[in-house]
Amino acid sequence: MSAIPVPEVRISADKLHVYVRRIFESAGSLAREAELVADHLIAANLAGHDSHGVGMIPRYVAALGLQELQLNAHARVVRDFGAVLTVEGGRGLGQVIAHEAMAHGIERARKLGIAAVGLRDSHHIGRIGHWAEQCARAGLASFHFVNVAGDAFVAPLGGMDRRFGTNPFCAAFPRAGQPPLVLDFATSGIAFGKTRVAYNKGETVGPGNLIDHTGRPSIEPKVMHEPPFGALLPFGGHKGSGLAVMCEILAGAMAGGVTTHERTLVTGSGIINGMMSVIVDPQAFDAPDAQAETEAFVEWIRATRLAPDGDPIQLPGEPERRRQTERALHGIPVDATTWEQIRCAALTAGMPPEEVGRRTVDYAD
Repeated sequence: MSAIPVPEVRISADKLHVYVRRIFESAGSLAREAELVADHLIAANLAGHDSHGVGMIPRYVAALGLQELQLNAHARVVRDFGAVLTVEGGRGLGQVIAHEAMAHGIERARKLGIAAVGLRDSHHIGRIGHWAEQCARAGLASFHFVNVAGDAFVAPLGGMDRRFGTNPFCAAFPRAGQPPLVLDFATSGIAFGKTRVAYNKGETVGPGNLIDHTGRPSIEPKVMHEPPFGALLPFGGHKGSGLAVMCEILAGAMAGGVTTHERTLVTGSGIINGMMSVIVDPQAFDAPDAQAETEAFVEWIRATRLAPDGDPIQLPGEPERRRQTERALHGIPVDATTWEQIRCAALTAGMPPEEVGRRTVDYAD
């Protein structure tokens, strides 16, 4: 059975941003790096993706201690083939590396109309929607395939053993005068980080997402965090399983990085990502009515009759924006277990004890 649910408090995004920034500055990050990491983690929490937010800090600090993560590294273009760029991440903080890789891709797509960026060997690049939104702010459409090299948590359809990562896919389209459409999901039914959040809170997860070590269905997140370990399941049966495979190949092998197999399995705390991003300038096409056609389709979708007891129609990116509004107003929820883990990581990173605080309530609004 799961543990007793752990209480949570809410912390303002501004307070949490300062706290995260200080953790990474204490660890040795330069100011700009610490700012980019804090921007990304807080944005993930604001969007409701706590699996990719500040709860990742303990694992980052552990990876730093094992030298599986390099501070103050930068994205390095190792091959420039016109519209195709290969970028080496050097296991730097993904919040910096991916930001810089996308900046290279945006510049090239504006010049040529399209760019393909193969990013390899970056430490965890976090919520992929963040990078699609970076492209969308530049007026560019994009789609992204990601692998989690050597971090096998997901069993392929029909299997019991962990064979690949949660391997996200993301796509975004900019809209004139409107927020972009942003589709961002793990190819597993739920992200591994969501099992961590549920485990820390003493909650279960929805059915159909997990199996235990014997292959039986489970709703207990402990099967991912306590031996003997189980596995995540792909979403949508053969569709999710197949898309995960393609993410592994496109983001791992084709970008010049590694795929997941016996020789690349992660044994420490590092999270190594590859990402294949295709960035496109919509203005490069002979499509003067693209925005009007997009809005006509959006209105057509919204006009559908709702199923009995059905939820309101939500377009890609809308659930995240609703949570951003709510959490910006009421604060970011952090459970006591996660906060204690972050607090311990802050001390390990070298943050002065007087800045660390004793408990979550010290920072609650």
